[in-house]
Amino acid sequence: MSGTILLVVQALIYFATMAAVFHARHRFGIGIFVCVLGVMHFLETYLAAVFFLPLPFGLISPGSTVMFSGKLVMFLLLYIKEDAETVRQPIYGLLIGNCLMVALALILRLYASVAQLPGYQPDLTFLDQMGLLMVWGTLLLFVDSIALILLYEKLGQRIAGTIFKRAFLSLAVVLTFDQLLFFIGLRLVTGVPISALYGGWIAKMGAAALYSLLLVGYLRYVETRPAPASPEPLLKVFDRLTFRHRYEDLLQRTGIDSLTGARDRGQFESMAQSLVDRAIGAGKPVSLLMIDIDHFKNINDQFGHVTGDKVLKDVAHALAGSLRSGDYLFRYGGEEFAAICQDLHAGDAAVMGERLRAAVASASVTDLGMSATVSIGITTVEGGPATVEEMTKDADKWLYEAKRRGRNRVESAILD
Repeated sequence: MSGTILLVVQALIYFATMAAVFHARHRFGIGIFVCVLGVMHFLETYLAAVFFLPLPFGLISPGSTVMFSGKLVMFLLLYIKEDAETVRQPIYGLLIGNCLMVALALILRLYASVAQLPGYQPDLTFLDQMGLLMVWGTLLLFVDSIALILLYEKLGQRIAGTIFKRAFLSLAVVLTFDQLLFFIGLRLVTGVPISALYGGWIAKMGAAALYSLLLVGYLRYVETRPAPASPEPLLKVFDRLTFRHRYEDLLQRTGIDSLTGARDRGQFESMAQSLVDRAIGAGKPVSLLMIDIDHFKNINDQFGHVTGDKVLKDVAHALAGSLRSGDYLFRYGGEEFAAICQDLHAGDAAVMGERLRAAVASASVTDLGMSATVSIGITTVEGGPATVEEMTKDADKWLYEAKRRGRNRVESAILD
């Protein structure tokens, strides 16, 4: 059997088996599919390091050409039919497992008296080499998988509906990157000749084309359940692949709004009354400022939610930079913020409101080519008990008055 036919046969067997296991996930669970990927990882790395077929265009390794390229296609299939959070599980599992293998192999070196068996000698140097290559390959796999999915989604914005082109172009770019970097590691560890670099790249381009065709066939004839019609934005996909959204969830649980960096509504509800009571108890005035971004719905409708998010962040940054160190800024909800300022009489609170309004108006919002503006309503308590509910209601009244009078202005009063 010629080398080319051998590689094609292996690729067909690999894809058919993995696709069958993947298709059975609804009946047996996704764990079987992930385990098969993990079991293949050692053989894939071993063949990529020591087993090469001499073809006219260079040295070709089935481990790299067939198994690694096929694994990337499986990750892409997993993303298309499931989601980014499911894709990241085998990637992180492989990385942790390979690091554990290297650590355990290093510990074995601490034991000097290894039993000698007839015809067998433990080769820890080989195990070290394989461990290093497996860790290096999994690190590349981590980058490759993220890049593959992001490229696939990005191309979908330009050539939507052509899965073959999206898959092939994405695979071609990522496999080119991987071939170069993995060869560098392989060269340093095993001294493989340069012909394995260009030979492997040519073979991987062929694998990208073949696997893309097989992927299209599988999606068209085997698993026809449509994928989600509205793919997630690239940044959100990246967040889910890298656990960044878990960090944002943590921020939300600690009371920080992940988008603007201000304290969130829950913090307002838990802190505001105690801040008011503390100021009144010390015989000091306290002011509540309700701040609303003008025409924010129009900004979202005209420029999109990405720009709207940038406006929210820019406004929050301008507000936070103009408040005093002892003041508190909250994202009250949507495009509305609240600030609590202690030890400000009504006149000083109005001055503070003007300073905040001017700071926002002068802040640059580059996506719009203009600045956002805010309307501010302020209520101040200068003596006697008051509830946050009363102050919020009064500040809202003056906020709506500011909007009624043309927006981009401040209205304030003392709470009776």
